[in-house]
Amino acid sequence: MIKLEKTAVMNFENAIRGARNPLASWERLDSSFDKNGNFVFGPNDLSLAKKLCRAGSDHRKFVRQIFISVDITAPIYWWKEFDTYKVGTVANSTSTMHKIHAKPFGREDFSTDHMEDKALECLDSVIKVLEDLRQKFVADKSENKEAWYSIIQLLPESYNQTRTVTMNYENVFAMYNSRHNHKLAEWHTYCDWVMELPYFKQMFFEPLT
Repeated sequence: MIKLEKTAVMNFENAIRGARNPLASWERLDSSFDKNGNFVFGPNDLSLAKKLCRAGSDHRKFVRQIFISVDITAPIYWWKEFDTYKVGTVANSTSTMHKIHAKPFGREDFSTDHMEDKALECLDSVIKVLEDLRQKFVADKSENKEAWYSIIQLLPESYNQTRTVTMNYENVFAMYNSRHNHKLAEWHTYCDWVMELPYFKQMFFEPLT
């Protein structure tokens, strides 16, 4: 299970203006904003963006200046793979260390969409133990560190965590190329989200005209 929410894409205007700096072709800038404040590529600027994206990472430096912010909720096993992409990404996560005891444990806190019945039964048993430990920790006014440690060390990798992530178009292009055929369903959902980002598909995959 993965959820991608509150997506915001920023800085197209400045990025494409900077892309014209090497040849001082600012007079060909033709992008604008619609009545809702959304960036709209002009034909000249979109053509340049597509050419630069096809020319390789040294030439498409402007896409590193197109920023994305998104809230991602995903299981720990997915975050472990996402965390290989450290360069150019920033994330603030919900705190397992500080808030793991703040609410009762339930099956909804875990990714279970591909679990067989036997695995679900096992998870339910673990959830019961986690909840017993949580209640013990809370009852002891947070002084029972053994109960807290037991929660942290027992917590399954299917536990969902939310992070607010900041990336750029170069980051997500690299992730898409590496992960769009991955066996984890979460990566397929993520890559579908990437392809729906404003102008991503046009810049990186549509034929040049």
